[in-house]
Amino acid sequence: MSGAIFRDAWGIPHLRADGPRELARLQGLVTARDRGWQIEVERHRAQGASASFLGAGELSWDVLVRRARLADTARRCFARLEEHDPETADWIRAYVTGVNEGLHGHDAPEFARAGVLPGRWEPWTPLAVWLSTHLLFAGFPAKLWRDHAAARLGADAVGLFATDGPGTSGSNGWLVAGERTVTGQGVIAGDPHRFIEDPGVYQQIRLSCPEFDVVGLAVPGVPGIAHFGHTGTVAWAITNAMADYQDLYRERLRRTGAGTEALGPDGVWRRAARHTETVEVAGEDPVEVEVVETERGPVVIGGPEGLDGGVPESGGPPLAVALRYPPRVTGDLGFGALLPLLRARSVADVDRAADLWAEPVNVVLAADTEGGTLHRVAGRVPVRSDANRVRLVPAWEPGHEWRGWHEPPRAGLDEGVAVMANQRGPAAALGVEFAPPHRARRIAALLARRGRWSAADMAAIHTDTHLASAAALLDHLAALNAPDLTGPASALRARLLAWDRHMDAGSADAAAFAALRGAVVRRLAAEPALAAAAAPPPYPDVFRPWLALVPRIGFALEHLLAAKDLFGIDRPAVVRAALEEVAAAPPAGAWGDTHRLAPWRALPPEDPREEPGLSGDHDCVLCTSAVPGITDLAARGPAARYVWDLARREDSRWVVPHGASGRPGSPHHRDQQPLWLAGDLAPVVTDWALLTKETDV
Repeated sequence: MSGAIFRDAWGIPHLRADGPRELARLQGLVTARDRGWQIEVERHRAQGASASFLGAGELSWDVLVRRARLADTARRCFARLEEHDPETADWIRAYVTGVNEGLHGHDAPEFARAGVLPGRWEPWTPLAVWLSTHLLFAGFPAKLWRDHAAARLGADAVGLFATDGPGTSGSNGWLVAGERTVTGQGVIAGDPHRFIEDPGVYQQIRLSCPEFDVVGLAVPGVPGIAHFGHTGTVAWAITNAMADYQDLYRERLRRTGAGTEALGPDGVWRRAARHTETVEVAGEDPVEVEVVETERGPVVIGGPEGLDGGVPESGGPPLAVALRYPPRVTGDLGFGALLPLLRARSVADVDRAADLWAEPVNVVLAADTEGGTLHRVAGRVPVRSDANRVRLVPAWEPGHEWRGWHEPPRAGLDEGVAVMANQRGPAAALGVEFAPPHRARRIAALLARRGRWSAADMAAIHTDTHLASAAALLDHLAALNAPDLTGPASALRARLLAWDRHMDAGSADAAAFAALRGAVVRRLAAEPALAAAAAPPPYPDVFRPWLALVPRIGFALEHLLAAKDLFGIDRPAVVRAALEEVAAAPPAGAWGDTHRLAPWRALPPEDPREEPGLSGDHDCVLCTSAVPGITDLAARGPAARYVWDLARREDSRWVVPHGASGRPGSPHHRDQQPLWLAGDLAPVVTDWALLTKETDV
């Protein structure tokens, strides 16, 4: 067997091999060469070992990973593949072989800086990386927030704060059927919203062998092309369905002479699995972690001695919190879908592959060259009580067990168009909180402006900056009595009411609006009626982003300002005071001066530089998320953009925030960033004659 690595002008790898297994080895090899440091960080994170070289800041994450039993779950899922799908298991083994070949002697400078050497990947490691990447993707810590808000503010607070929150995920995606395109063939476009990391979370790649030839966006460390791909005759894309498929159980635990027991819903104490693990911490003493698993799932907070004040309850034994998540229950991570996706030739093939999908739960769009289209949910969501979906539930009470799986919903197109942007769409019955509808409505409205679309037209939608959610605050401004304001505040009010509501980087009005929004958020957080929720429960640090009051107010501001009543708070007075505050010290520049990219890196760069200013905002189609009331910096945004053209695959386009290479100093480390910032896209090259052969392997 043989293969070859080619590159295009952007350094994107195009791989060609004799068969799927050899191609998987090549994908692992080139991923290790291009992203060796990145995937080794992810391997350590997936095994709860990142603090060993990144320091104590990663300890809370490592403890969660150990207690949630991610590595053990990955082993279970791989063992199930070996039993039920040996071809996929062998294909993953080949990928891991390539990774280990590529890591051998790897000279990325970060390894020397961190004082570590590349380690060895096991066949189950890609599954662990996938689990680690998506453990918090469905946002189960939001249930901790709802419990906290209800306890401190009352049950009505759960609805008031319902919003996308400090989300870890999101995406835009839209499908335009052939009846609405200039070519008569479908176009799929969009952009996944994730934390912007350097190197990026998506890897542009082409995988070609006699069985298939696919371009798409891979997850470094995982074989195949799971989320966004184009085989030539069919293309697909996903967004987060916002489904709720992870449960948190309050557990009553006790120690006995024989071990640890948990109280079940039948009133019987049963033995819980228990062992200890040691987490190494760079520069500090190692930390011993007790790992406990009940019949519901692994205990991720607290233990037999309780929660140190978290989730208080009078009477009874101390409480702990257990996490129940589908792969731990079923031993199936959905990797059986990966090879069928690569082999897909039609939307029917993508549909069958999606039936095998497990986690995370996604909305899938697909179109093929025969005119077929697909709009459906894919993934595993348990059937259980509504209470499970909203908050923590008591493990010792009946009625909270899982009772099978929901049938994934399906939807059609509306006048030749389907739009998915984490709104209440086909997955509405499977979730609790969804993204506000603004992005989805804006995309649909933009698509309705033209009768026929081409692939080249789509970039204008990617970069739209209209902020519909500004209306709630601007309505409050309009209702203020101008004569009651100082001169500067009256002038700022008039200016903002005349603003076009576009969050453009060069807009001074957008900067002024953001400053006002932040001031309103901080003032609301200081109101005694809401300040009761300011002190979070003593949960592990990894859950703190979901429990901080100011970000919660910032992301729910539209709801809080529009609600009929907000705990008696005089919201017009709050807005008036915030307006006077900003008018007295207005921002000096434009939105992009403070709304800058803030990518996550495992190690700080050796050549720090000022990151670029950005257009967009959380509820814009160009979703570059700041945290109102805290910072204008954007840690989340489009982790890639793509346009899949079914008429001519070579007319497809894509871009990532940085570049194809994860190596600092490489010419392809940051060469796509100017395109990404401008809203431009690089061509998807499909002609092998236009590529440069790097090596035969």
